Amino acid sequence: MPALLTDTTGRLCAGLIERKADLLLAACGRTGAELSVLITDDPGIAELNSAWRGRQGPTNVLAFAMQEGEPLGQERILGDVVISLDTAAREAAAQGISLHQRIAELLVHGLVHLLGLDHERSSEEACRMAAMERDLLERLNILQRRETMVKLAINVDHVATLRQARGIDEPDPVTAAAICELAGAAGIVVHLREDRRHIQDRDVRLLRQTVKTKLNLEMGADEEIIAIALEVRPDMVTLVPEKRQELTTEGGLDVLGQERHLTEVIARFREADIPVSLFIDPDLDQVRASRDVGATFVEIHTGRYCDATSESDRDKEFELVARAAEEAYEKGLRVNAGHGLNYQTTARIAALPFIEELSIGHAVMARAILVGLDQAVREMLAICQNARR
Repeated sequence: MPALLTDTTGRLCAGLIERKADLLLAACGRTGAELSVLITDDPGIAELNSAWRGRQGPTNVLAFAMQEGEPLGQERILGDVVISLDTAAREAAAQGISLHQRIAELLVHGLVHLLGLDHERSSEEACRMAAMERDLLERLNILQRRETMVKLAINVDHVATLRQARGIDEPDPVTAAAICELAGAAGIVVHLREDRRHIQDRDVRLLRQTVKTKLNLEMGADEEIIAIALEVRPDMVTLVPEKRQELTTEGGLDVLGQERHLTEVIARFREADIPVSLFIDPDLDQVRASRDVGATFVEIHTGRYCDATSESDRDKEFELVARAAEEAYEKGLRVNAGHGLNYQTTARIAALPFIEELSIGHAVMARAILVGLDQAVREMLAICQNARR
């Protein structure tokens, strides 16, 4: 590996930081170079600061070049970047940014030092260093977006809603799911509710037999539905809050308030080798609780972002979604998102680098009435595919 991470704190996702360092090496044209990154705490970096710089107390980042004082060349081994997680966390909180973002900034700062620039030598060099850091951070963001393409899963609940309105056997959500897959959808989502207002047991069983991509069963943590899920064995289940009087799912699951119950339910699905996703609001405490109860995925609720009526409110809600996605990824969770996304609001969420999949239903089905289901899916898929270019 060009970048090697050592995390003495055990508090970060090693793979995430290593991959970020690799992308930074590529961004500055040093793909073949080797870089060592050490994540430590305040006492650890204070000891290094005293031994090597003669300064007391902790700092946020230190850089030790392999060729100290030498002109910048094409050395294979660049050196070491040491980051204090304690200091980085305090700075992130003070700046109102995620720890993940602050670690990225400090990693860039240390790397630029290794490439030969030093802000302490002159004000001119400090300006050059700051400009290079901004450029590398922008390149990093672009490379991260391009690395993976967000997947699109289509929720076919509303096909069943239309069928149930007449109490007949069409339109059939099973047929609709097949059309969605042929149009490029990477998964099919259905919500089997306790009151069976749209999707029926028959639909779930037939979909299990016919879906070729991935079947995601949304459900409340109710014993009857749990038993059906364990029998049918979808590719994954997403636990959601469920109220009989609601038109559609309102808000995320209160994982903090149901930790014991959710831990037990997730353990049962884990024994059956069925991954569990928790549908949660973009709240950092709910993200951490989701990890604690053993979830594999979280699905970040995007409803408030989509429903915002002003640009400033939408920006605020977007930042909450972005931070929750970053936090979940850092905690080792896989990240999906959904609820309320349409042809205007999807692109911005799809561009977030840590989100694997978007679950979209109502907007696609509404569009399908006008242009047909195949085209409606392809149009939404194009939005997702272009978001990270």
